[in-house]
Amino acid sequence: MSKKFRSKIVSLIVFALLIYAGYFIYQKFITGTIHLKNKNYTYIFIDSNDTFEDVINDINSENIIDDVSAFEWLAKKMDLDKNIHPGKYRINNGMTKRQIINLIKYNKQEKIKLTLNSQIHTLDEFVTYVSDKLELNEDELQNYLTDEKKLYEDFKLDPDNSFALVVPGVYEVGWAISANDFFAKLKEKYKSIWNETRVAQAKKIGFSIPEVMTLASITQSESGIKSEQEKIASVYINRLNKDMLLQADPTLKFANKNFDVQRVLAVDKEIDSPYNTYKYKGLPPGPICLVSIQAIDAVLNHTKHNFIFFCAKPELNGFSDFSVSYEQHQKYAAAYQKAMNKRGINR
Repeated sequence: MSKKFRSKIVSLIVFALLIYAGYFIYQKFITGTIHLKNKNYTYIFIDSNDTFEDVINDINSENIIDDVSAFEWLAKKMDLDKNIHPGKYRINNGMTKRQIINLIKYNKQEKIKLTLNSQIHTLDEFVTYVSDKLELNEDELQNYLTDEKKLYEDFKLDPDNSFALVVPGVYEVGWAISANDFFAKLKEKYKSIWNETRVAQAKKIGFSIPEVMTLASITQSESGIKSEQEKIASVYINRLNKDMLLQADPTLKFANKNFDVQRVLAVDKEIDSPYNTYKYKGLPPGPICLVSIQAIDAVLNHTKHNFIFFCAKPELNGFSDFSVSYEQHQKYAAAYQKAMNKRGINR
């Protein structure tokens, strides 16, 4: 065998080894899919202050990949250490290391859906719900909601009526969103509701925005029917104009935290709370629920009439009987109480 021939053989062997080594490196460090046990996907959460090492440790602790050193090597090669984005990331079964790295590097995080609806009864419940869903903690949220300067600058509200800034709906936000950015998101929706037209309407009927929101929350709690809300809102406005107690049962439910009861009892009226409109004149300090646009418009466009009493109809169909005199109101109330008793609704 000639020297030249042997040299070719060696070259071919070296070339083959390089190809094999390259393939091995490609499989080990660059591709290679992950295999999640008994599930199609999982999540990793990157905190706002997490370092590159924290990210590697998080991925390792979730048992997402079987070779951490290979993942760390590739992540550095792809500059992940310089591109850490906090958030919630979905890792699907069968992903490659490169795909996982690119998720984080290019901030392809999964948005969190916050559903703010009637299941949230109080500001405290709102704070708890949001802090459970996001990285934000309760203190960060409470700090904003008790900051008089910020509340006034952003919403023209104060800590007593800050619940009014929460407009019902579904909000999509990043898991690691900051408190300022989160409330800026709420502000967008709030401002879209309180446009120039509604602000002018509120001024025309002699109410501030917080007062409209508070009255709308009571009206909404009385009935979900638009035409009824317009009539009920007018009853409360008539009572306010006459310097009468509102005597709104929904405010007692709020004051006593009896949100699910169907029947208000005499004992409920004994609570000493600024939300007890059987004891204290005027509107309560703030809304008693999250307020819909329909209820806001019902107040702004309330039906003009002289009624100062109303009572749910005995059919319990969302409609009410309205009256000017207390004597007539008592008759309606007796029919309602009889219907409640017949149905066995005691609370």
